[in-house]
Amino acid sequence: MIPSYYEFYNPVKVLAGNKAVDNIPYELSLLSARRPLIVTDQGVVGAGLLQIVINGFAGSDAEVGAVFEDTPPDSSNEVVSDVARLYRENRCDSIVAVGGGSVLDTAKAVNILVTEGGDDLLDYLGADVLKAPLKPLIVVPTTAGTGSEVTSVAVIANPKRQIKMPFTSQYLLPNMAVLDPRMTLTMPPKITAATGVDALTHAVEAYSCKQRNPLSDAYAVAAINLVRENLVKAVKNGKDEKARFGMANASLLAGAAFSNAMVGVVHSMAHATGGVCHVPHGVANAIFLPHGMEYNMSKVADLYAELLLPLAGPEVYLSTPEKNRAVRAVEAVREINRALNAECGMPITLKQAGVAKSKLEAIAATAINDAAHAFNPRELEYADALAIARAAYE
Repeated sequence: MIPSYYEFYNPVKVLAGNKAVDNIPYELSLLSARRPLIVTDQGVVGAGLLQIVINGFAGSDAEVGAVFEDTPPDSSNEVVSDVARLYRENRCDSIVAVGGGSVLDTAKAVNILVTEGGDDLLDYLGADVLKAPLKPLIVVPTTAGTGSEVTSVAVIANPKRQIKMPFTSQYLLPNMAVLDPRMTLTMPPKITAATGVDALTHAVEAYSCKQRNPLSDAYAVAAINLVRENLVKAVKNGKDEKARFGMANASLLAGAAFSNAMVGVVHSMAHATGGVCHVPHGVANAIFLPHGMEYNMSKVADLYAELLLPLAGPEVYLSTPEKNRAVRAVEAVREINRALNAECGMPITLKQAGVAKSKLEAIAATAINDAAHAFNPRELEYADALAIARAAYE
């Protein structure tokens, strides 16, 4: 059913394909920029991926103004202020972010400060505080899951206040996302698995939440198909460029879907588990996805039935009676999880992820205060969240 009113917005230009990063200098020139700051982390540097990007500047009119190599896994406002200072001191005019979700979020936050001025991110906290375009930003994801390359959100930690600061604005969308299969070849199997299921969760929740629309649905279904076809292959053989490229596209498509349609209960449970027990976000999503689908079954069984086709393929879809397709879709998710667990040991229960049973109440209490379930098809109460956590424990 088409909603009576909906919005869909994603103006990010996408460059995708082998050696796509070599086009960054030319694309910067189209944005009237030639001296970017590169934001990355030590993992990217150690894997040789930063050098691939830098090599692309050879022979061009653009030059790298400065490089920040020390983005932490959970970036903070102090880091953002340091990077903004580096940008100003080196007279940079644009930003190129090379890395995973933390790097991309850091670059977005840095862009706020270098455009708007000041050193305190708290001045820009919240939704739609920004009123004008920011400096040119090109992002090169080196993981395939967060979808940050096409989202209007950045989340930055504030250690002093012990909070995660969310920033939301259409102006945080990058000018360009560059998908180059070379950039994800070094991702370890467990990270490949967890980030891949993160993308799957984005797509499944986008397809079934209250704000879904025909455009987000199309992106979500395409993403799920690509995950089914490529994720296990990428975990089995990290050098499989076709599978890596498929997952890079899946991540982008799922990111575009959920940034317009939003997510739901699975993300609330995953956010809470990450906050209380420090379980990586993709792992937590993998653990909770089948349980969240079961929780929502009474509201959106028809939608889950439709998702059996991209989740399991046409043969399974056609051989499954219509009345059983929604339940079979949940089992298809569990099959993906079990395959990833067998290949690389990705946890599929909270117990396997090292969560103490005594923490389940705290996870449930935190989850019901998380904004992600605002668009979930079924309301979430404390007792519900606790039941989901208990079901996911072992």
